[in-house]
Amino acid sequence: MHAPPARPPLASPPATHSPLAGSSSTQGGLGRQLTRVLMIGLGVFVVLLGVLIAPLPGPMGVPVMVVGLILILRSSYATRRWFVLAQRRWPRTLTPIRRLLGRNPPFAQVLWQQVLRIERVVTSKGNRVVARLRKKLKPAWRRRSAYQPA
Repeated sequence: MHAPPARPPLASPPATHSPLAGSSSTQGGLGRQLTRVLMIGLGVFVVLLGVLIAPLPGPMGVPVMVVGLILILRSSYATRRWFVLAQRRWPRTLTPIRRLLGRNPPFAQVLWQQVLRIERVVTSKGNRVVARLRKKLKPAWRRRSAYQPA
């Protein structure tokens, strides 16, 4: 049996691939990091603004806080990991926020579902105005969206 040929020692990578070499890719990375930090800061500011608005009459505090949370979640990996764990624990509460994080979020659909959910929690069965409106409009939407040959 023959012994395998001896391998030459591994060479270190050239100095141009060093992270300290000052290439344009590291400068672009610095810009991305700065953008992430600014977006996280803006998100924290918007969440705090939503907390301040929340006691005022009307439901405007919660949507403002959700927008701030979306800014933070899009920019911070650690917060995103925490959000995934929290969503596994409380899926019904956090699924609407997760749906708003996508590329083309369905704002109107999520808002409508949340209005129906809040109405179900707050009002009794006979006083649900939005649910009755939905039942009246649903047949009209189905007729309008049905295929009609030319």
